[in-house]
Amino acid sequence: MNARYYEQLDEQVCSQVLDNGLRVTVIPRKGFSRKLAYFVTDFGAIHTDYSFEGREYHAPAGVAHYLEHKLFDMPGGRDVSGEFATLGAMTNAFTSYDLTAYYFSCTENFESCLRLLLEFVSTPYFTEESVEKERGIIDQEIGMNQDAPDSVVFENLMEAMYASHPIRVPILGTGETIRQITPQVLQDCHRAFYSPENMMLCVMGDVEPESVVRIAREVLGTERRAAAVKLRPWKEDMTCPAAQVSGAMEVAMPMFSMAFKCEAPEPGEPGIRREMVADLAAEALFGESSELYLRLYEQGLIDSSFGGGFETIDGCAMLLCSGDSRNAEAVREAVLLQGEKLAKEGIPQERFLRMKRSALGRRIRSLDSFDATCFRTCAYHFTDFDYFRFPEVYHRIQEREIREFLNRVVRPERCCLSMIQPLKKEETA
Repeated sequence: MNARYYEQLDEQVCSQVLDNGLRVTVIPRKGFSRKLAYFVTDFGAIHTDYSFEGREYHAPAGVAHYLEHKLFDMPGGRDVSGEFATLGAMTNAFTSYDLTAYYFSCTENFESCLRLLLEFVSTPYFTEESVEKERGIIDQEIGMNQDAPDSVVFENLMEAMYASHPIRVPILGTGETIRQITPQVLQDCHRAFYSPENMMLCVMGDVEPESVVRIAREVLGTERRAAAVKLRPWKEDMTCPAAQVSGAMEVAMPMFSMAFKCEAPEPGEPGIRREMVADLAAEALFGESSELYLRLYEQGLIDSSFGGGFETIDGCAMLLCSGDSRNAEAVREAVLLQGEKLAKEGIPQERFLRMKRSALGRRIRSLDSFDATCFRTCAYHFTDFDYFRFPEVYHRIQEREIREFLNRVVRPERCCLSMIQPLKKEETA
C-alpha cells in the first residue's frame, strides 16, 4: 500500500486501488483497541435514474434505502447482525441522499468481521416473500418519519425549494413508490452500483494495512466490473419555486427550517474550498457568537435550538438554519439584512482569523472520532478530494471569499422558509 504522511495533522494514511477498482484506505491507530470499517457505495437516495450496460433505468424513490435493508438478508436464513454479535462486534448501515454506508466496530475478531462485512454487502439475495415483508417494515418507518416534526419541516422545505432535483422526495421514498420496488429492481441497482469500482473500504484502528488488502482481494476477487453512469436530468435555477411553506403538527413551540439555494458543488478542491468558505460564512452570519445570533436571542426570536451550516448533496447545495421561533418571518428578514451588511462591510480581520482557527481546530479534533473520519474520508473521495488535505485549503481562504459568497447567496429570491405551527386546540380534541 502507498503510505502518505500529513505533517500538519501528524497522520499517516495508507491507500491502494485494487485490480477490481476498489479503493482501500487504512488509517492506522497504534495502541487503540477499537477497530472500525466502513464499506461505502457512491449510491444514494437521489440516484434513481442511471444507465448501465447500454440500457437506461428509472428506479422508484426509496430504492437505495430499501436495498440497504435487504442486504442484511443472506441465503440460508443467515442472521448477519447475529453473526457480528457472536464475533463481539456491532454492525449497522445508513442511506443518505448520495451515499450508502455499511460498517462495523469491534475490539476483537477483526479479520472475521471484515470478511463478513464484505461478504454480506456483495451478496444480493432477494426473494418475493422477504421483499414484501420488508415493505411493511419500511412503510412503518415512513409513517414514523411523517410524525417527526424535525423531518417534516425539512422535507417540506426541500419540496418547496427545488423544482426538479430528487432531494424533493424523502430518502425513504413514499408509501406509493416503495410499492413499485421488486426483487428485480433491487437486483438491477445492486449490479449497477455495488461494483467495487463504485465503492470504497475505509478502516481505522490498530490493524495491518496489508491484511485489509488481502482480505478484500480474497472476498471480492480481482475482476473489474463496470458501474452505472448516473443520469442527472435536474435543471435548477437559483430562484425557489415557493418562498414559504407551512404545516401544523403536535409541537409545543412553532419551529422552522430556512435555506438559501446555492450552486451545485464542483468536484475536487474547488468544490471543497467553496464548502469551507460557506461553512465560515454560516458561522459569521448566524453562529452562536455572531452579532445576529445574540441580537435575535435577546429579542426572544430564537432560543438555544437555533443553529445552521452549509450542506452539499450531489447536484445541489444550501446555506441552512433552523430552530424554534414564534416569528420565523422576522428571523428570515433579520438574516437577509445581516447577510447584506456582512457582504458590504466585511468581517474584521481579527475575527476572521479567529473563525478560521476555530473551524480548523474543530476539523482536526474530529479526527479523534473514528466514525466521522471514516465517513468523511469516503464521502470526500467520491468528490475527488483527499480529505486529509483540508488544513492547506483552510489556510488559503481569504475574507473576501466570504463576503462574495454572502453577497451572491443571501438573497430573497434564493430563500425558502418552512414552518410547523402547533395544532389548534380544536384540531387536537
